[in-house]
Amino acid sequence: MELVLSVPRLHKLDVLLRGKEYDEGQEEDDELYLGEAQDGRSKFTYQEARATLQASDTELDQGLKKRRVLILNGELRPISPPYLNAILELLLTHLVSLSLPHDSASVDKLCSALADGYDIRKDVCEQVMAWFGDIIIGEWSMDKTAVVREIGLGLLRPYRDESIRLDEFLAKWRKSVGDTFESLVSADLLSGNYLAQTDLLKEPPVVVLTYFPSSQLPIDPAARFTDLFLTRPRWKADEIAPFLADIVVDAKERDKFLLKYTRALTDAEGVWYTARAKYNG
Repeated sequence: MELVLSVPRLHKLDVLLRGKEYDEGQEEDDELYLGEAQDGRSKFTYQEARATLQASDTELDQGLKKRRVLILNGELRPISPPYLNAILELLLTHLVSLSLPHDSASVDKLCSALADGYDIRKDVCEQVMAWFGDIIIGEWSMDKTAVVREIGLGLLRPYRDESIRLDEFLAKWRKSVGDTFESLVSADLLSGNYLAQTDLLKEPPVVVLTYFPSSQLPIDPAARFTDLFLTRPRWKADEIAPFLADIVVDAKERDKFLLKYTRALTDAEGVWYTARAKYNG
């Protein structure tokens, strides 16, 4: 139950960090400024987050990691998704070019290569690496699946308003992660971040994807189901489950929400969930 209660508290982070994104080309400016940010941003620090949010340090740290928030000179800066993707792709490329094992790669060698070749700050590089694996005594043990997943998310993100063929998307994704890691590519890694449907106007019909992240849906269960059924009038169980995972503790609570907010209908294709005419409370 504590996990559920902590979600709305940390959700405030998204509002507090709005407009504070860290992007490519800000390296030099960010190392020089003192006090108020040079571009007029009001700074929001880690200590202010601790004082503002009713969350433990562990919950806060996990929330910052999940949201890909850097801590630079004490200030909280969400990294821009395209810049994060660029750094991850460079890390994969340099693991191969420097012949470094992905489970014990030198942090200094990788971050020095990115700093020298691409002006990426070493503290930014190290924090990104820590999000996607463990750093122990100067060596990075990379979480291969997490890196490949994040790169896939970055590639899918532009397709919010238009769809992309599944086979085309997977080909782009494999190319981005390179030969060494392409075997890890799977649409299942992005579960809860896309809608899939079959385009019957194509001959033969093809499966297309649209970016639809559960992280941007309402936290309130009633509002969450309203949005889901505005998007699609009916859902199969395996389709809707990923879009409920971040607001429930376990399958038991998920089933309780499904019972409360949906009606189950069965046809030749299986069980479908549709919206109740009126939610009970």
